[in-house]
Amino acid sequence: MSANVVGKFRSGVSPKAFIEGMNKNQEAFKEWYQAFTWENEEDREFFASLRHRDDLRCLILAAEWCGDVVRNVPVVLRALEETEMPTEIMIMEDHLDLMDQFLTMGGRAIPVVIFADTGGHVLAQWGPRPKHVQAVMTAFKQENPDRTAPDYDEKIKVARAEMLAQYGEGTGYQQVIIQELRNLLSSI
Repeated sequence: MSANVVGKFRSGVSPKAFIEGMNKNQEAFKEWYQAFTWENEEDREFFASLRHRDDLRCLILAAEWCGDVVRNVPVVLRALEETEMPTEIMIMEDHLDLMDQFLTMGGRAIPVVIFADTGGHVLAQWGPRPKHVQAVMTAFKQENPDRTAPDYDEKIKVARAEMLAQYGEGTGYQQVIIQELRNLLSSI
């Protein structure tokens, strides 16, 4: 990854300001945040062990209207709280230049969690959703490349319903995100 985000440092909002400023989905966001628990003490200790790493920064491309942001960012924030890593939320519409450096399959999909060093060099990224949920959208896009096809809207509704099913009813998906973030951060 050759992207550099140093010019974006200190241009986002704090997670607290993002949550307090939400006009849409604030209650659902807070519910997912409150529902989070560390199911594995070893995972919590791993994230806590990153506190001595003063070289890491996190930027999260997000928007309050996005269902994946509402579900996934609370988990990311809970994990990052353990690390004490400087974390900023970049509202997608205010940072389209950054968004366009982190497209998913050629499209703007959020959230995107960007880990960089203090010089702004991007070390890793996660998002927009857990791999098993994203796999549904990846397959859909491969099978339906033409957005103007007459049955596209109908088919994407089916794909979105399947993604919701992959998330499941409860908070199990949150542990999947914790594992994916742990694997990612272990590699940098």
